[in-house]
Amino acid sequence: MDLSFTPEQIAFRDEVRAWIREAMPPRIREKAAVDGHFEHDEIMAWHRILHAKGWVAPHWPAEWGGAGLDVTRRFILTEELELAGAPSLSPFGLMMVGPLILQFGTDAQRRRFLPKIVAGEEVWCQGYSEPNAGSDLASLKLSADPDGKGNYVLNGQKTWTTYAQYADWIFVLARTDKTAKKQSGISFFLVDMKTPGVTARPTLTTAGTPAFCDTFFENVVVPGENLVGPLHGGWTLAKALLGHERTYIAAVGMSTRVLRRVKRIAAATTERGVPLLEVPAWRSRIARLEIELLALKMTNYRALASAELGHAPGPESSILKIRGSEINQQCYELAMDLMGHDALSWHNEPGTIPEHEASVPPQFQYARAASIYGGSNEIQKNVIAKLILGLPS
Repeated sequence: MDLSFTPEQIAFRDEVRAWIREAMPPRIREKAAVDGHFEHDEIMAWHRILHAKGWVAPHWPAEWGGAGLDVTRRFILTEELELAGAPSLSPFGLMMVGPLILQFGTDAQRRRFLPKIVAGEEVWCQGYSEPNAGSDLASLKLSADPDGKGNYVLNGQKTWTTYAQYADWIFVLARTDKTAKKQSGISFFLVDMKTPGVTARPTLTTAGTPAFCDTFFENVVVPGENLVGPLHGGWTLAKALLGHERTYIAAVGMSTRVLRRVKRIAAATTERGVPLLEVPAWRSRIARLEIELLALKMTNYRALASAELGHAPGPESSILKIRGSEINQQCYELAMDLMGHDALSWHNEPGTIPEHEASVPPQFQYARAASIYGGSNEIQKNVIAKLILGLPS
């Protein structure tokens, strides 16, 4: 298995780097340089810039507005955007429901939804988790009952719907057969957030950001043409979607940038006049984390080489999800440790932390959720045990 890049692929990486330097607006560049927080309008502005270049959906076929890049060039583009600190685009349309509609949707659904997703004209959110159905997603209770007129009526609640307050549409899993085995009675629907009866209520995270919402459905009428795939066949679609989400969560480029930030903080923080980057105990912790990140990167390259041979993401994506989320969390934990007492003053004492590192504590807080979203790490270990190690369930 050849894990090295060809000269053509290296040239593409150089092209991407040069384009990012030229295309990134000054305000976004300033925030990217210090790993700042991007607001929704800044993220959508960057979406439109990437769309104009043709790189907003590198994994989509060109006929639907994608770049039509092969799997290695897609990886290179994603990694370079992460390394540059560019705004992370919302994955729910581009990475999740868009590819799902491409694979399982009707021609009418593709024509209606895909152009607006790729252009950034409609923003999506995900309606999977419920108050009593998170990692055990098949226990969901949101109901979708036929009204006898070709529509479905939704009643229930979703939770952890990331940035639902900005979304135009939500894709949901709903129960359409209460008598069937729980995985067999689920269907996949596309719901307009402006439909009467849909209510999104943001909740503040411990970092002080309105990142998550509780979303309520009260007698919400959904047209029958918004059912994706077969009736009661939503579980198959859900598994296909989560496989891609877990690979995405590996975020090697993102953790590489956070580790660079760790080194920056270590070089700027002193102990008895000596930069922490020169203290053996701190250098050892940084080196150990860098080795673990390199191992994750090589595992990602192996998955990439497999994909080059035409193999779809399988249970190995659970490995990338677990280690990717853990290493990202460990990077922020180390940054917090290096900052010492300054890292504890972010909420009540603004100005104590150097301005360019002020986003470390809230990002540390947000990163805790990575162990849960995309399927909890405990569930991923069960997947690995059963489907890779062959252990009985």
